[in-house]
Amino acid sequence: MLRFAAPLLLVAAAPAADPYLWLEDIEGPRALEQVKAWNAETAARLTQDPQYEKDRARAKAILDDEAQIAGPDIIVGDRVLNLWRDAKNPRGLWRAADLAGYTAGRPKWTTLIDVDALGKAEGQSWVWHGARCLEPDYTRCLVSLSPGGTDADTVREFDLSTQRFVDGGFVLPQSSQSAAWIDRDTLLVARDWGAGSLGRTGRPRIAKVWKRGMPLSAATTVYEQGPELTPIGVSAYVDATMRRPVVRAGKTFFDSDFLFRVPSGAFVKLPLPERADVVDVIDGRAIVRLNRAAAGQPAGALVAYPLDALDRGEAPRAEPVFSPSPTQAVEEVEATDGTLWVKVLDDVSGKLIALTRGADGRWAQRAIPLPANSTIHIVGASGKRDMAFATVEGMLTPPTLYSVSAQGPVAKVQSLPARFDAAQFDVTQRFATSRDGTKVPYFLVTKKGAKRPGPALIHAYGGFRNAQTPTYLTDQPYRAGPLALTFVERGGAYVLANLRGGGEYGPRWHEAGLREKRQNVFDDLHAVGDDLVRTGVATKKRIAISGRSNGGLLVGAAMQQRPDLYGAVIAGSPLEDMQRYTKMSAGALWIDEYGDPDKPADWAFMRKYSPYQNVKAGVRYPPVLFYLSTKDDRVHPGHARKLAALLKANGNTVYYNEYLEGGHSVGADHAEDARRAAMLQAFLTREIGVGK
Repeated sequence: MLRFAAPLLLVAAAPAADPYLWLEDIEGPRALEQVKAWNAETAARLTQDPQYEKDRARAKAILDDEAQIAGPDIIVGDRVLNLWRDAKNPRGLWRAADLAGYTAGRPKWTTLIDVDALGKAEGQSWVWHGARCLEPDYTRCLVSLSPGGTDADTVREFDLSTQRFVDGGFVLPQSSQSAAWIDRDTLLVARDWGAGSLGRTGRPRIAKVWKRGMPLSAATTVYEQGPELTPIGVSAYVDATMRRPVVRAGKTFFDSDFLFRVPSGAFVKLPLPERADVVDVIDGRAIVRLNRAAAGQPAGALVAYPLDALDRGEAPRAEPVFSPSPTQAVEEVEATDGTLWVKVLDDVSGKLIALTRGADGRWAQRAIPLPANSTIHIVGASGKRDMAFATVEGMLTPPTLYSVSAQGPVAKVQSLPARFDAAQFDVTQRFATSRDGTKVPYFLVTKKGAKRPGPALIHAYGGFRNAQTPTYLTDQPYRAGPLALTFVERGGAYVLANLRGGGEYGPRWHEAGLREKRQNVFDDLHAVGDDLVRTGVATKKRIAISGRSNGGLLVGAAMQQRPDLYGAVIAGSPLEDMQRYTKMSAGALWIDEYGDPDKPADWAFMRKYSPYQNVKAGVRYPPVLFYLSTKDDRVHPGHARKLAALLKANGNTVYYNEYLEGGHSVGADHAEDARRAAMLQAFLTREIGVGK
């Protein structure tokens, strides 16, 4: 593989005394003044594009289109709850419909909470963070709302029958927190309890039981994780999806203890192999995904642990449930009363399998007949009706919502109309060969008859077990409307790459990109870019790369390693300073993924790719556009700010757009998302010539 190299280049990155440390002051006047100046400069350059306003309006119309899948966010007994966002309701309507009417495709919605109106009445910029409702009556819910989209939120008790917040009900002030119902008058809560109750990352490490009528300060501790147990003081938090109250206590980002409540009221740890995850509970059994081989089963398999053994004070033994093939990965699991629904990837194509446990203890499999070569997501389930809902889509196929049952037929609930003529495009899956010989899949969308070679846009992530699967072209992973569609319509080639570090092939694919192996991820991206050149799809310097969050780190490193290959870079909410990332916002949570820069052995391999430390004097890097949010309390905005400043100081072309709200996902509403889509398109037009 061709590797870019330049001899004896001077490293221009920050010395021991970081000259841009002041940009880490998130709300500091000097930092915000600089951000506003960069924002204005970028807006002046990109909004003047002749297509900008047309692209913005089109993106806004698509995002606001009421022809959306109204997903079953929560199914509570015989009702479906859903958050609906459109042009009139940018923050959303939380609403309910009868399950029978919903399944038949004729829902009649009743509004429970108008999030926009609530924010206006209370003088808050509320962003919906979800709700958890008490089984089996489903009359009370815990509603989470975030001011401006931060991870930290408030929790308030809501009565579904009166459609009002409960006067004098449970209220948890803003914190990094989670809460689960134990019964109508008791909650299990993990949050900030005061001095010393948070770990190094600002996440809770203490779970308590809080009874109605008691002051929050009187809640009783049921689990406390000592900050000395891990190098990052990892949090303990509550997971309420297990049908028993559960405390999940993180030891590292990928390894947790799961403590189930037993009849005595105590929380007892389920003895699991290293890096195993409890993914749901069915028939009194905890369903566990093995991320390393254990219990006679391979990595990636599902096993079951009978919980009645915990109730008796015994250690449960693992029972085999499902083992994926070498090309498969278990991605999603959802339990109903009698069926375990498992979504697997098979060479990155989705399949849905229904598993049922027989009297002999064996699990029978039934493949659900959904369209092949598609992306499938389990989006909801009704326990007592033993049915699930799944969406199916492809890059050229709009989403369709299906209801499925273990033995019954598959029924179409809702299908979105096409937003473009799919016949004008081609989609193929290809495999590039990485530096070490690994075959790396990627999806390629091109317009029939478009001149080749031409410009290309590669989107990738490559980390944290997160698989990148194809979605409809108007809903690619930017939260920015039809950017991918517009790019391909104007003659570009759009690529979704499935790099190592993700979950496309299960634990082995993820672990191949961890820590000291991270260069594999960068090599995989370069391999895809080189394959586009080799096959005549694109030419060097007319390939743009895009990534968000961990993907922002990916493209930051990639542009420095191969400035000969890439012509433009889009970095959303990125990590960039890997020497200080553990000291910035929630960064210390991710030591298990990247390594600990305070350990010389770890910093030795991290130093080789950390973007902020590898800017070299005399090199002209591809133009880069950073987009992010001031309110991001997951990835610190200082990462993008500092790298932008350093690149600009060394004469490189930098575009910068920092939103004041929106949190880690950036856009707080469709208007911001549409503006970003148009700016990204103008950036690509300007720098790699798509549409010219």
